[in-house]
Amino acid sequence: MDDPRAQRLFGSSLIAPGDLAGSPFRVDRDRIVSSPFFARLAGVTQVISPGGAGLLVHNRMTHSLKVAQVARAIAERVVNLSDLSEKLGGCDPDVVEAAALAHDLGHPPFGHLGERVLDHLARQRLKLRDGFEGNAQSYRIVTSTEIRGQATIGLNLTNAVRAAILKYPWTRRGYPEPHPRFMDPTPRGAAAPPDDPDGGSMKFGAYSTEVDDMIAARAPFTGRVADWQQTVEASIMDTADDIAYAIHDLEDVHRVGVLQQGSVAAELMAWQRWGPDTDLGRAGGAIESLRRQLHRKDAWMVNDEAFAAAVELVRAELVDGLLARPFDGSLESEARVAAFSATWTQRLVESIEVTGQPAIRSGHVQLATAQWHEVQVLKFIQNKFVLARPDLALHQRGQGRLLASLVEALLEWLTDPDEEERIPRRLADLVELAEAELADDTPERITRARGRAVIDFVAGLTDNQAVALMEALSGRSRQLWTDAFVL
Repeated sequence: MDDPRAQRLFGSSLIAPGDLAGSPFRVDRDRIVSSPFFARLAGVTQVISPGGAGLLVHNRMTHSLKVAQVARAIAERVVNLSDLSEKLGGCDPDVVEAAALAHDLGHPPFGHLGERVLDHLARQRLKLRDGFEGNAQSYRIVTSTEIRGQATIGLNLTNAVRAAILKYPWTRRGYPEPHPRFMDPTPRGAAAPPDDPDGGSMKFGAYSTEVDDMIAARAPFTGRVADWQQTVEASIMDTADDIAYAIHDLEDVHRVGVLQQGSVAAELMAWQRWGPDTDLGRAGGAIESLRRQLHRKDAWMVNDEAFAAAVELVRAELVDGLLARPFDGSLESEARVAAFSATWTQRLVESIEVTGQPAIRSGHVQLATAQWHEVQVLKFIQNKFVLARPDLALHQRGQGRLLASLVEALLEWLTDPDEEERIPRRLADLVELAEAELADDTPERITRARGRAVIDFVAGLTDNQAVALMEALSGRSRQLWTDAFVL
């Protein structure tokens, strides 16, 4: 099939040629939104657990919706900027929106904490070489573990949308060759963990079981973008995800009173006073460490004048602006949050540029220099003043223990010979799927299949379902019939 547009459509997708008059990419979007995996995201933590905040905060669904909104705005800008995107394989706002809606489908309970815990268990306890990765799990869902009709065929998405989901278009180890983790510098996310140099890439877009599907999805872009490089549409989705994290997640921590003006002001103002001479052990030292880290990792973009200007802008608009008055739930305070979010989102979207020869650690679509630095500073504030808090760590350690206990309890259930007929149907289906994927006949096959099935099963729960299921398996639940989880 030589027509580039047709190649972007067909592949594993079963769209008929007569459907070209409509928009198959909108069909993809509708399939994603109607999936139970998308509905599940309403109960999955973004940064702050919705159940413990007492106020409306973002969950993975609302985050995905905002990423889709920002991504579509960027895509429409890119289409109008130049025809370069067409030479690189195309840019369709419907493709970008669909990919943004799907990018977190595989995100497990309890935010990134759940991702780390499941990866550790998958690699160390269950000896699964691919481990667990949220992006790869999303790709697995749209290609194999989602059920439509009577067959396990994924969501049957077009090539372009599946390729646009691939923020990290490589597997943990084997594809492509040479593997991007051996590049110098490595693409973002491709490096091996510092404590496990033989562990493959920290971030990757597909498990080895889905590598053939990934190759097929990206086939229309061969010769247009490098094997390890994002498509233009994936690059837009990735950039929109960064913007949503940098801006919209700050809304939550301001609403719940976690982000305090005084501590943020002290850090930024101390660095503005001393600059590179800042004592790393005192106020201002953390942001100076960020500046030095950017020089080490992102020399292709980092600029000290732009960094200083970003610190000043964030201090003026976030510290002296949004944080100057505590959030009290009033219409006025909501209006201030909305104005801050809208102003910053527009500023970042309007700075988007398209390049034919991006740096290895960038994509074809990127923020302008000034705005790239602003995003780094906003993300730093989230990491330093929210994610590094001991009280959050206490909460997350408990969640990590719960997930580990849940995995062990399900494994024990699977291996109980007296319970073979009473295994949860969803879990039994996932074991059957994993066995079919493992073509070898080694004695370890069934063990690895059970391990992968348990990881898939747990990753598909909401936060509350994970808690309720562990309560039941521990004998602490007094409810026999509950809608907290469906077995």
